[in-house]
Amino acid sequence: MKNIIIAAGYATRLYPLTENYPKPLLKVGNRSILERLLDDIDPMTDIDEHIIVTNHKFAPIFEQWLATVHYQHPIRIIDDGTTSNDNRLGAVRDLLLAIEQCAVDDDIMVLAADNILTFSLKGFVDFFKERQSSVIMCYHEPELRRLQRTGVIEVDSQMRVLQMQEKPEKPVSEWAVPPFYIYRREDLPLIRDCMAHGCGFDAPGNLAHYLVEVTTMHAWPMPGGRYDIGSLDSYEEAQRLFG
Repeated sequence: MKNIIIAAGYATRLYPLTENYPKPLLKVGNRSILERLLDDIDPMTDIDEHIIVTNHKFAPIFEQWLATVHYQHPIRIIDDGTTSNDNRLGAVRDLLLAIEQCAVDDDIMVLAADNILTFSLKGFVDFFKERQSSVIMCYHEPELRRLQRTGVIEVDSQMRVLQMQEKPEKPVSEWAVPPFYIYRREDLPLIRDCMAHGCGFDAPGNLAHYLVEVTTMHAWPMPGGRYDIGSLDSYEEAQRLFG
């Protein structure tokens, strides 16, 4: 399985910290946000490579970082060639770029690089193997205003995804979707062809929204907490909790 980490964003809400430095490499305590993800994933025997997609501005910084860390599985940095928010590819096109440049023909785990989890992703991988379908993560979110700002899914009693909404005015459930996905190798042709069928490209959830309509997907409820480092306030809170 390939572990594809999307780390290309220009995090303007974290300026000045991220004006010239990538958010995933910001330290929380003695480890960066990205290293906290890799520390959990790298020991898994199911993973054989980590692929990190970033923009042209930050690619050299990731290469410098790569020379300072040591992991069991190889790490490849992909430069998507973009230089600003105005010409960014978006998360889905960054994923397609990684699949193409690395000639991926395997199951893939796709993660956003700006989250800290209080649980291991091993359970997510085990769930993927058990269900033998592509899978997405979900969590219970009772607040309507938060559901209206994220992806929301409807599931059956077996946690098969029946539909997915993006930032819905009237959510179909209280199951929200964070940016963590495992797509099986058999669904790669659908992924490669998704843009030709009107799939959105900006957010990673756009792809899951499209795939729900054309293949079988199941949802795994998060067994712990997730901290999305999206602003200076959330970064300072993470420092208090994990620093």
